[in-house]
Amino acid sequence: MKNIIARFPGSSGRAIAITGHYDTKLFTSFRFVGANDGGSSTGFLLELARVLAGKPRKDDVYLVWFDGEEAFGEWSSTDGVYGSRHLAQKWQADGTARRLKALINVDMIGDRDLEIAKETYSSPELGRLVWKVAADLGCGRRFPNSQLAIEDDHMPFRRIGVPALDLIDFDYGPDHSWWHTEEDTMDKLSAQSFLIVGDVLLETIRRLEVQ
Repeated sequence: MKNIIARFPGSSGRAIAITGHYDTKLFTSFRFVGANDGGSSTGFLLELARVLAGKPRKDDVYLVWFDGEEAFGEWSSTDGVYGSRHLAQKWQADGTARRLKALINVDMIGDRDLEIAKETYSSPELGRLVWKVAADLGCGRRFPNSQLAIEDDHMPFRRIGVPALDLIDFDYGPDHSWWHTEEDTMDKLSAQSFLIVGDVLLETIRRLEVQ
């Protein structure tokens, strides 16, 4: 497995990370495309890299494409989030984790019916900031106050004390019926959803940099 990391250097010595996973779950019984679950975070980070390129920064901004988010078998504490568990250990050892103001993970954010609930394992303070930004930008209805608890690539960083937030729309299709099925295809996604999340995160980065 390989994580892919891009760094946009700043001058403050502090850092912000935006992350997602690029792997897709392997199924042998059908062809899984993973347009939303894997594809949306991958494409989002690529476009975010283009937008960030060449602009002066106060803080370092890391973009990280995690490998190995999906479990080989059944999700457990040892099967899943391989890439983020590895990087959390590495950044804790080399001191990068102590420099992080925030880590925001994006997952399944391309759904044309976008609704990102508050993930309850995430950093409450960071969640309040992002939800405030969404409200200020006029897209608060896409960030409702409903809650869910889900283990994702943010958790290894939460466990070592990094303020980390998971942005995930885990209601994909009728009764969540498109997740990990052959229905997870490009026609289920919307460019508008990517734009909303991008606008919110760019403004969030700006506000974090002035702190």
